[in-house]
Amino acid sequence: MIRAYDVPAVRAAEEVVRAQLPDGELMQRAATGLAQVIAARQSEEGSDRVVVLVGGGDNGGDALYAGAILAADGANVLAVLAGSQTHEGALGAAESAGVLLEEWRSGEPPAAVVSALAEADVVVDGILGIGGRPGLPEHLRAIPDLVGTDALVVAVDLPSGCDPEGQVRSDALYADETVTFSLAKPVHLMPATEQAVGLLTVIDIGVPEPEVAAVQRFSHADVTGLWPVPAPGDDKYSRGVLGVVTGGEHYTGAAVLSVTAAVTAGVGMVRYIGPEAPTGLLRHAVPETVFGPGRVQAWLIGSGLELDEATAKQLSTAREALASDLPVVLDAGGLDLLNEPRSAPTLLTPHLGELLRLATRLDIQGEGGTLTDADVRHAPTVVAGQVADRLGCTVLVKGAVTAVVSPASVGRPILTQADGPSWLATAGAGDVLGGVCGALLASGLDPATAGALGALVHGVAADRANPGGPVRALDVAHELGRTVAHLLRLPA
Repeated sequence: MIRAYDVPAVRAAEEVVRAQLPDGELMQRAATGLAQVIAARQSEEGSDRVVVLVGGGDNGGDALYAGAILAADGANVLAVLAGSQTHEGALGAAESAGVLLEEWRSGEPPAAVVSALAEADVVVDGILGIGGRPGLPEHLRAIPDLVGTDALVVAVDLPSGCDPEGQVRSDALYADETVTFSLAKPVHLMPATEQAVGLLTVIDIGVPEPEVAAVQRFSHADVTGLWPVPAPGDDKYSRGVLGVVTGGEHYTGAAVLSVTAAVTAGVGMVRYIGPEAPTGLLRHAVPETVFGPGRVQAWLIGSGLELDEATAKQLSTAREALASDLPVVLDAGGLDLLNEPRSAPTLLTPHLGELLRLATRLDIQGEGGTLTDADVRHAPTVVAGQVADRLGCTVLVKGAVTAVVSPASVGRPILTQADGPSWLATAGAGDVLGGVCGALLASGLDPATAGALGALVHGVAADRANPGGPVRALDVAHELGRTVAHLLRLPA
């Protein structure tokens, strides 16, 4: 499992270690580790020209000390002093090592800086650290356009401009690799910021993990300890029966995809309730499906369901399920059925558009008043958290980085997963995810674990279904069983 810690917790952990070390030792450890990573990348690329962007905080000191180490080893290093101040010790070390210096503390960039950034092999981003605010300083906003397209951008701790807590999107200098020290931070794992991070490398400088994480991510090796594996004495009922109210006469495929996913992921039984067309398809495509009401351990409601065209039986079953104390996954059209808090375990699985619709119905406001699409894209986990708190439900926001947000009262870290290929952005993929999550809820997992674990397996199945190429949702559903078997064989 990967754990990320918020800025106050990181600061506190670092201070405890710093107090036990000689002055400046922690920074030297960070700079040495950073320099080693950059030197390794230079060796891989056969590169020599390094430009170090130096901000005014400790982050800039780490970068400048690393530049001094690289210069002492023969690299061609130019440091651009871009903050209002510069770490004195690091500046002295850079000068002694022969680092060339240019200042760009305000205004337009000097011609030498423009030329150096355009021709650099490696650009080290040490402008802002975890104490920075979202967005680049005004005079540096054009810097992403100045960096040459062939340059390798290595960020120190985080890409400058990113929100350290990972809650909001902002202008930033996107990195090919981010080197952080001892502890991952939320910025590295959250939907609003992870794409700017690139490859994440964590250098151990001796700072122990705090007790409480802000963000967590399951690794493939975690599946062995989490996935519900049947015991010899289990039967189809004890393994979990999932009631499914999905699909309709227009979206017949949603029923096939969600039920196929649930069955292939290993649920004990599926009971399906729906109209004639999807029922007929399921009798052929998933013959083990049981049709009609009966005892279940959890419900999946909503994929491909249009409330104004749903059958009376679908609507009455869905409303009875929501009024019960059974766990429920609500997807797509099913989200429109929930208007007040639900005390039983509930997982909502909206994409960004559905999240906007749901939050608007709950009268959640944006920065300028009425919540907009831009507000949701700017801060998806913030909006998801507000929805979770209003409804007492766990919210899984689908995307390239999937986030599972629990109500604040639960005190649980945000869970994020980024296991699927970009090819997974295809029609029906959400229906498959709903089936996996429903199967896990029926087996007894809590909504947050079911959501994150389901997203992991869903993403890996998509990659395994056609590695490196296009993938259709039904192929993902069919690959789930083999994917679970593969992950269960990994050492814990």
